[in-house]
Amino acid sequence: MNTNSSNIMALAPNTSNKRETVCIFGTGDFGRALGHKMIQSGYPVVYGSRSTQISNLIPKDAEVLSHAEAAQKAAIIIIAIQRQHYNFLTPLAEILRGKVVVDISNNLKLNQYPESNAEYLAQLLPGAKVVKAFNTVSAWALQSGALDASRQVFVCGDDVEAKQMVMNIVRALGLTPLDQGSLLAAQGIENYPLQLFPMWKFPIFLSLGLTAFFFFYCLALDVIYTYVYEKNNFSFFIAITIPNRICPVMALILLALVYLPGVLAAIIQLYRGTKYRRFPDWLDKWMLCRKQLGLIALAFASLHAVFTLVSPMRAFVRWRTGKGIISQALNNKTEPLDTTNAWLSDSYLALGILGFFFFVLVGITSLPSVSNSVNWREFRFVQSKLGYLTLILCTAHTLVYGGKWFLSPSAYRWYLPNIYMLSLVVPCTVLVVKFVLVFPCVDKPLTQIRQGWERNPKYSE
Repeated sequence: MNTNSSNIMALAPNTSNKRETVCIFGTGDFGRALGHKMIQSGYPVVYGSRSTQISNLIPKDAEVLSHAEAAQKAAIIIIAIQRQHYNFLTPLAEILRGKVVVDISNNLKLNQYPESNAEYLAQLLPGAKVVKAFNTVSAWALQSGALDASRQVFVCGDDVEAKQMVMNIVRALGLTPLDQGSLLAAQGIENYPLQLFPMWKFPIFLSLGLTAFFFFYCLALDVIYTYVYEKNNFSFFIAITIPNRICPVMALILLALVYLPGVLAAIIQLYRGTKYRRFPDWLDKWMLCRKQLGLIALAFASLHAVFTLVSPMRAFVRWRTGKGIISQALNNKTEPLDTTNAWLSDSYLALGILGFFFFVLVGITSLPSVSNSVNWREFRFVQSKLGYLTLILCTAHTLVYGGKWFLSPSAYRWYLPNIYMLSLVVPCTVLVVKFVLVFPCVDKPLTQIRQGWERNPKYSE
C-alpha cells in the first residue's frame, strides 16, 4: 500500500512548486529575448542594469533594478554582457557568493583569449557557481521559437547542483540541454558557434577538387581534342554536356566514399583482432563526415536528373535527331530497331531511376527530423542495407551506360580512359571488398570482434 501510494504521489503534479526568480544582467537583444521567454515559461525575471528606468523594449512583466539589488533578489544570475565589460562584477563578488552565475557570452574569433570567458568569470567571482550555457542559441531563435538546428543548449560547470538548476531552466524553455562536463569544456562550447560548418569543410573541399579535376579532364577530351583533331567546335558542351557528365560521376564516387571508411574500419579490426583500439585520426574524421558526403552526392545526383530531363530541349540534340531523320529520308531507308541497344537503354534508365529513388530515401532518412522518429535498427537498415543497394544500382547504371566503351579504341582519346571508366574504380572496389566481408568465414570473426572478443587482449587499450 505504501509503495502504491508513493507512486501515485510521484505521478501527481506538484502545484506548490514555484519558479525561482531569475536575474539577468544586460538588456541587449539576447537578454531581452531570454527574459521574455522565461516570463512565458513562468519564471519571475528581474533585470540588473545601470539605468533603472523602464524601457519599452524590456518585457512588461519584468522588474528593472540596479545590479546589486537585482542580484540580491535571485539565486540564479545570467550574465548577458560581453567579456570586456565584466569588470563591473568585481564589486558584486560578495553579493554573488554562493549564487549560480550563468555565462552566455561568445567571442568574435576562435580561442580569442587564453582561457574561456566562463573560466575568466569564475576567476573574477571565486565564490560564485559559474555555469556556461545558452551561448549556442540566438536571440532570434528564442523569439521565433527554437528550430531543430538551434534547440540544443550545451551546459558545463563544476558544481553539479548549479548545473542541474540551469538545465531545468533550459528544459522549461522548450530547449534540450546537453551536459558537456566541467567548466574546462567552456572553451570548446564558446568556439562551437564560431565554426562555419565544421563537418562540411572536408566534403566540400573534396567535392570542389574532384569537380575541378573532372571538368578539365572532360574539357580536354570533349572540347580541345575534337577541335585539334576533328576541327569541330564543341565549346558549348561546357554549359550542359560536361556538367551532365561530371554530376553522375561525382554522385557515384562520393556515394562510394560514404561506405569506403566502413570497409576500411572492418579490415583494420580484422587485422588488429580487437575493437578496443582507436582508428587512425584520418579515418575517424572521415567517418564523422559521411553524412555530409552523402548529402553532397545526393545534390550531384539531383542535378544529373535535372540536366538529363532538359537534354531533349537542346539545339544540339534537336539538330542531331533531325540530321538522322533527313539522312534516312535521302537514302530512302529506315534503320531497323536494334533491340539490343533498346534493352541496354531501357535497362540503364531503369537502374538510374531506381538508384535515384533509393538515393533520395537514404538522404531523407539522414535528416534529424526523420532519423529521430525511427529506432536504431530501422535507421541502420536504411543507411546500411538500402545504402549499399543504392550503390549497387548506381554502379550498375554506370556500367550498363558506359560499359560498351571499355573495349572501344575510339573511347581512349590521348590514351586516356573515358570519365565513366574512372568513376567505377572506387565503387567497384568498395563493392568487391564488401562482398568478401560478407562471406561467413570473414563475417563471423568480424562479428565476434565487434561484440568484444579479442585475439590478443594484451594489445587492448
